[in-house]
Amino acid sequence: MAETLRHTLERPLPQPIHARDSWPSQWLAALPVALIFGPLLPGLWWALLPAAEPSVWHALWLDTQWPQALRTTLTSTLLGTALACSFAALLATLHYPGALWLSLQRRLPLLLSVPHAAFAVGLFFLLAPSGWLARGVAQLVGWSSPPDWITVQDPHGLSLALALAIKESWFLLWVLAAVLGEPAVVRQMVMARSLGYNRVQAWVLILWPQLLPRLVWPMVAVLAYGLSVVDMAIILGPGTPPTLAVLIWRWLTDPDAALQARGSAAAILLLAMLLLGALAARGLWWLVQRCRPYPTGQRKPLRPLAPMWPWLNLHTPLFLTGYAVVTVLLLWSVAQAWFFPALWPEAVSLQSWQQADWAPFWTTLWLALAASLLCLPAVLVWLEWGPQRFNALLYLPLIVPALPLVAGQYAALLHLHLDGSAVALVWSHLLWVLPYMVLTLMGAYRAFDPRLMRSARALGCSRLRACLCVKWPILFRPIMASLAVGFAVSVAQYLPTLFAGGGRFATVTTEAVALSAGGNRRVLAVQALLQIALPLAGFALAALLPYWASRQRKELR
Repeated sequence: MAETLRHTLERPLPQPIHARDSWPSQWLAALPVALIFGPLLPGLWWALLPAAEPSVWHALWLDTQWPQALRTTLTSTLLGTALACSFAALLATLHYPGALWLSLQRRLPLLLSVPHAAFAVGLFFLLAPSGWLARGVAQLVGWSSPPDWITVQDPHGLSLALALAIKESWFLLWVLAAVLGEPAVVRQMVMARSLGYNRVQAWVLILWPQLLPRLVWPMVAVLAYGLSVVDMAIILGPGTPPTLAVLIWRWLTDPDAALQARGSAAAILLLAMLLLGALAARGLWWLVQRCRPYPTGQRKPLRPLAPMWPWLNLHTPLFLTGYAVVTVLLLWSVAQAWFFPALWPEAVSLQSWQQADWAPFWTTLWLALAASLLCLPAVLVWLEWGPQRFNALLYLPLIVPALPLVAGQYAALLHLHLDGSAVALVWSHLLWVLPYMVLTLMGAYRAFDPRLMRSARALGCSRLRACLCVKWPILFRPIMASLAVGFAVSVAQYLPTLFAGGGRFATVTTEAVALSAGGNRRVLAVQALLQIALPLAGFALAALLPYWASRQRKELR
């Protein structure tokens, strides 16, 4: 029965039906995208060309740092990706559908607004030998000094793997929430439960076999981010040697041409690691498909997992970690004196906020606004008129390690003599802002009822006027959500800011990472909170503006 239900063809949602667009209109719509992606192609050639010399690879092989850096990267990336996928899968399997899943969905936007660097700083304050968790244990066992434990910046990258697992599990849950909201998935779960399957059986036999192929690219994006993450690795990863991504970053920014070429070769190695990881995951999926949930013969019912293993309920600790990170950042930002093993600051003051350097905040604000506002018309034009068969190309920055891409951007800017300028900085952010905005708006755009556009066209409206007066006003809420996502993505960018900005533009992200190397914890907490405040304000405005606009329309009526 499960096999029949799983292979039942679902009637697809009504898709927008437009008149066939002419080639000129399609390519004109693709022009903004071409301006963002086009210079990257020769830039990649210039950046990776030095790695064509065999001597460069020989020098990389003889380097004493890269073997340990490679092992640390593989450990943190593979463990973090596996844990993130496991956390998201267990939470969905145990709690969807149900009230707890709805509660989880409501909390996700707040946690997703916490940038990676700020989350790493807060987790450092939690897990460090003198951190908040150790202080809590000290109250119970009577410690008077921090324990001699390596809980962060460990040589194996375990703390980095934990941070990646928690942060990326929220991203995967957000993707799952979007997929599980589709009517076809809801109908299948209802049908399976009506046939007598429990929640876990419905997931294992019906939903997961269909959803896993659709989650391939989000999981590849998590793997690619773990391979090339630099800001979190600087804060939580080992120092000597660092992770491979940090080592590549140092080589690429070194004035020595030989070290730059070595960095290019190592960046190609990152791409090869991603490809091998994707192929290994494909082979694992092939094995899973060959394994049947039930052997031939009589079917044995599966028992529910939740009553058997209550510790699998990861909802509370996973989300409490996010809240604890923000709380400890708030405490350190107002702490005046806070010595171990005190659980709370001895005195609080706003002195750190009054003396804070607000220049990175304003730089981040105008940069994120410029990047997201420039991408918005490009996204709308692409979704309406662009050649949709090339959508997959837009997602390449999300599923490819960032280091080769930023190296290509920097090489292109050097040849154009634009490095270190504000134009170069904004352009470097567009490469990552655009795919996220397209991904966020794509579902709502495809689910739009095409009959509304047909009616507007029948009344004499042009395609553009119908979009301006009918389609885009109706999609105002998802458009604002897409804009908020693009704003948050720009705020969190670290590598593009360093490379394209040439060190001339300090943002809250670059400032937080720089201070994490040994700066004042109070100043570091202030910068991390400013990094959180910007995306949070963006998401709040995205939620309030559609509500305010609907109220205004009602008053006019």
